[in-house]
Amino acid sequence: MDHDESAIGGPALDRQERSIRLDAQGRPLVPQRVPEVRPTPLTDWFIYLSIVVLVCGVVAIMALELGTPMSSPVVKVPVLLGGIVLLAVNGDALVRVARSARAWMPVDRGRAWFRVLWAAVLAASWLLIAAIVIVVVTA
Repeated sequence: MDHDESAIGGPALDRQERSIRLDAQGRPLVPQRVPEVRPTPLTDWFIYLSIVVLVCGVVAIMALELGTPMSSPVVKVPVLLGGIVLLAVNGDALVRVARSARAWMPVDRGRAWFRVLWAAVLAASWLLIAAIVIVVVTA
């Protein structure tokens, strides 16, 4: 017997377990994170590869702004190098988000569908980046 139940003349407390834990406002508690079981290969290299993409983008944009034609190697080489690295990083992020959507589906369908939409945007941006690299390299 709990010490609450031993109070004479007090209210009877309902101690049944709830099937879903609730927060203070009565909304169901949902975990903030779902653990990542299999990290993707580029997880540890994401920042370093992003720096390479940033530098390549700065060089290519600066060359174009200074009047260098798109057919120049000063533009083509950074776009090709940065584009390939960006495609790899974007593909890695797409795999992570798709895995996250699959992991969230049994936990919280709303968050899972948000991640599915996020994965679709990443896939579309991957195609757009590939198209831009092809246009610049073939110019």
